[in-house]
Amino acid sequence: MGIQYLPEKKVFLLHTKNTSYQFRAAEFGFLEHLYYGRRIQDCADYLPVRLRHGYEANPYEAEKDRTISLDVLEQEYPGFGVSDFKTPAVAVKNGDGSDCIDLRYVSHKIYEGKYTITDMPSLRENEGGWSTLEVLLRDFSSGIEVTLVYGVMEEYDIITRCARLCNTGEQEVFVHRAHSACVAFPTDKMDMISFYGSWGHERNMERMPVRHGKYTVDSTRGISSHYYNPSAVLCSHDATEHSGECYGIALVYSGNFAITAEVNDFKQTRIVAGINPDTLCWKLNPGESFQTPEAVMTYSSRGLTALSHNFHRIIKYHLIPKQFINRRCPVLINNWEATMIDFNEEQLIAIAEKAKALGVEMFVMDDGWFGRRTDEYRGLGDWQCNLMKIPSGIAGLSKRTHKLGMKFGIWIEPEMVNEDSRLYEEHPDWCICIPGRKPTRQRYQLVLDFTRDEVIDEIFNQLYAEFKDAEIDYVKWDMNRSMTERFSQQLPAERQGEVCHRYVLGVYKLMQRLTDAFPQIRLEGCCGGGGRFDMGMLYYAPQIWCSDDTDAIERIHIQYGTSFIYPPFTMGSHVSECPNQQTGRTVSIDTRAALAYFGTFGYELDPNELTDEEQEAVRKQIAYYCRHGMVSAFGDFYRLTNPEEEKEYAAFMSVAEDQKEAVLSYIQLVSGANKGIIYLKLEGLLDEAMYEIQELGITCSGAALMYAGLPMPVIKADNEARIYTLCAVQE
Repeated sequence: MGIQYLPEKKVFLLHTKNTSYQFRAAEFGFLEHLYYGRRIQDCADYLPVRLRHGYEANPYEAEKDRTISLDVLEQEYPGFGVSDFKTPAVAVKNGDGSDCIDLRYVSHKIYEGKYTITDMPSLRENEGGWSTLEVLLRDFSSGIEVTLVYGVMEEYDIITRCARLCNTGEQEVFVHRAHSACVAFPTDKMDMISFYGSWGHERNMERMPVRHGKYTVDSTRGISSHYYNPSAVLCSHDATEHSGECYGIALVYSGNFAITAEVNDFKQTRIVAGINPDTLCWKLNPGESFQTPEAVMTYSSRGLTALSHNFHRIIKYHLIPKQFINRRCPVLINNWEATMIDFNEEQLIAIAEKAKALGVEMFVMDDGWFGRRTDEYRGLGDWQCNLMKIPSGIAGLSKRTHKLGMKFGIWIEPEMVNEDSRLYEEHPDWCICIPGRKPTRQRYQLVLDFTRDEVIDEIFNQLYAEFKDAEIDYVKWDMNRSMTERFSQQLPAERQGEVCHRYVLGVYKLMQRLTDAFPQIRLEGCCGGGGRFDMGMLYYAPQIWCSDDTDAIERIHIQYGTSFIYPPFTMGSHVSECPNQQTGRTVSIDTRAALAYFGTFGYELDPNELTDEEQEAVRKQIAYYCRHGMVSAFGDFYRLTNPEEEKEYAAFMSVAEDQKEAVLSYIQLVSGANKGIIYLKLEGLLDEAMYEIQELGITCSGAALMYAGLPMPVIKADNEARIYTLCAVQE
């Protein structure tokens, strides 16, 4: 088991294959963090040093001993109001109006297997290998209890965290902050990597030294958002892709979040991660509990690539639905960029027929098939097929598609409603808005109140009625606006601070009901593109539309940043039409494919408008992905260049788990006269294996390719790509 308790020292030891995490019950029952990093056999209780610091407060029980101060002692889960003045992990308003929470160790239990979280997604136990530690803390004055829960997956160097709060007192309590994890580091010599963006520019990697004070990435939009991803990395200043200490944390959560790194004057760094406290005020009556989302943590002493691989493998084998593990998405074509909302059934069939002739495996019908949906101003909320557009209905259209030898997919946006809809006309109170205030519109739609079971029931029943007789293989679940006027007309005033979190729980409830009813359906998450790209969504949807920006050159940056936490097979990535709708840029169809291979390969265009040359390219691309997609999308991914620094070219590759096959993508971004040769050093290969590079007709050892490099072509054009396939030669 990866968890031990040393009773004589009151120390908890959490071990994975390569890492150790330690904390203890220190003086007076304070839970003190000791160590997180490379695996050690020693007990780290020798590390804390008690010093008298001027102007620091001391616990009452310490009496005249002024060496114990919570502002210096690094608590494992710090409360608020009792002399730890750094960012707390938990904060409450007690029944008497006070805001102190003073947590002390009470007991613990250790057991085989992984704990469960109700009503929210978390990493799956699957084939085992997990162990769990639960540590009970109590505020003896108020009766608030906090159970810290730790899961250890030794094989993947993963430690998970969450917390459960319970009001065992006699008065109501309001929870204002309840983070999932807090980790302390005895150094201020660290960088923080976060992933910022906006619509069409999601998950740009940004790295900066941590400074005195606080640095927070967060969202208050009701979703994890385009603007910051609910993940972060702390690393040593010298950390690279291949060396240096790196600590990663990611939330299995899709709503408002906050991740804060804080440095104090004693060269200590603290990171806390969880639900955003700015939009949380949860009422706990006596006997009630509150569960935080799960945080996933990992450590690497071998740089950022190894850290990413830890995240990628746990997502592959312990997060996405089990039936989709190592199963690629069928090569699909989506009609959005071809027709947008304006289409009819025969137009769709014409696209599907042509796509089938080119080798496409699945046709996906996007927005516009339901209710009054003749434009984006009406129809959302009414999930009945518009028979004027689709006379055969969803069942008939899906059967026609299947008769072509293709799978069938459909677009939905179940969390939204237009005011011009039957649903809104019958239930105007079913949207999130404040009575008496004009609502903010975004894309001319409002957010349905998923804190209400009757709303979830109505949407599920509508979708079930359309899906039950149809042959649906894939559903693209979209969500196209931020949450404003956060108010539910079914909740009393003192519970309005619960709306955002209850909404997320409602989304999860509907996703669970839909996937339980139709387990064969592969969900693809979408939120104005990549606005909700997080582990919470991946629990239900094994892939997420990476960005509405389908420009291949822009996608280099977007997919680069995404790859630090999320593996390529989770990234919805397609060959789109040119000139590109978002940027107006034109690049070759081969360059567009060179990015899309490293994701859920498909097409966003009208195949009937392709030239003969482009059609032949599509046939070859699909054949290539069918042969090698399990490597390019599911293999171990290596970032060979940083597109924020290297402006001349971009390169990345994926290597099969057995290291016998690899796919390399090289994109020359800028051409030039009289250029020198670029020798690209590959990664992840076996030193002694001989690899045939099919496109070049050469055979080289893995050692030569990794240490001497592979010469790249000089291409007389900007934004041109080359794909190279490496296969180990049988001895």
